Amino acid sequence: MTNKLRFLTAGESHGKGLMGILEGIPSGLPLSSEDIDKELKRRQMGYGRGGRMKIESDHAEIISGVRWGKTIGSPISLLIENRDWKNWQEGMSSDEKYAGSIPPVTRPRPGHADLAGALKYGHKDIRNILERSSARETAMRVAVGAVAKKFLSEFGINIGSYVIQIGNVKISNFKFQISNFKEIFKKTEESSVRCPDEDASKKMVELIDTAAKKGDTLGGVFEVFATGLPVGLGSHIQWDKRLDGRLSQALMGIQAIKGVEIGTGFEMAERFGSEVMDEIFYSSQQSAISGQQSGFYRKTNHAGGIEGGMTNGMPIVIRAAMKPIPTLRKPLRSVDIITKEPFEAAYERSDTCAVPAAAVIGEAMTAIVVADAFLEKFGGDSIEETKRNFNSYIEYLKQF
Repeated sequence: MTNKLRFLTAGESHGKGLMGILEGIPSGLPLSSEDIDKELKRRQMGYGRGGRMKIESDHAEIISGVRWGKTIGSPISLLIENRDWKNWQEGMSSDEKYAGSIPPVTRPRPGHADLAGALKYGHKDIRNILERSSARETAMRVAVGAVAKKFLSEFGINIGSYVIQIGNVKISNFKFQISNFKEIFKKTEESSVRCPDEDASKKMVELIDTAAKKGDTLGGVFEVFATGLPVGLGSHIQWDKRLDGRLSQALMGIQAIKGVEIGTGFEMAERFGSEVMDEIFYSSQQSAISGQQSGFYRKTNHAGGIEGGMTNGMPIVIRAAMKPIPTLRKPLRSVDIITKEPFEAAYERSDTCAVPAAAVIGEAMTAIVVADAFLEKFGGDSIEETKRNFNSYIEYLKQF
């Protein structure tokens, strides 16, 4: 499948910086570094984050693709400098004269890409793997996602997230509703663990404190939602055009994500079909449930806004499960790749819990995929052209 919107990232965790190139955004979109930096700041927040967040204060420099505050239709290139680079200029230099300036890493950490990557690429120094596999790279994904969010906002599409579980602490009896998503999002942003439930937030913080004292880590579950979507993004005609599949891949591609479900997902497997199919209704009035102005709508959203690989007009709700961070102070057994001797792996600087940050990354990846599907449907080399195409389609839906 040829994407209308595509991006690449480059850079290592302790290298000079992270780079990103985003191609496909139409011309005329208002865009500034501030639009991107506010999303980067959200990624760095969250109770349970580690020492790296005290070092970095991410800023995205727009290198190309924007002139005088608006996109010009050419690829947008971004740079996020690593502030820790000053301590790694020789150890991460591209110049061979600095080879061996720091000792090689030969002890693979369980749960990381270390061992599999070293074997795959033939490296005797695991730093060549861990630098790129690090979740530091997600800062650029959030930056690219911020541009996609800004584009989608021009069409009334909003994307947000919230944490529903950390460790064994869960929100009870919570279902996303379009009618109060602004309130949900406000409570989420005010919570240190990005959870809209005050009681659950307190228990999550207490559990993170307990894990930190033990030198352990915690995972959890977050949900991403997208509202204001028109019917018909994605397609049923080929496996790789199905929007649910594309979203699932995007979220599974985030470091430490081990499970994804859309709508009520796995819960559907436990219930009768009559209980989980979203019945169809029609009204000439606006629906508070779907957010649509008028037309066909559902009163439930078990499908999570996607049927047959296409948006159905209901909000997208996608849930992802994150495993505990594998870098922890509590020793784990491993084997040195050179000596083959056993050792206990223990690293100090790490997050205790990064689920709140992962939710923000999930928003970014969702925005990128949805923006790609949106441009696939409506095209346009300029924002004005895309809006004409979009508005024409919305009028068509009203007459259907």
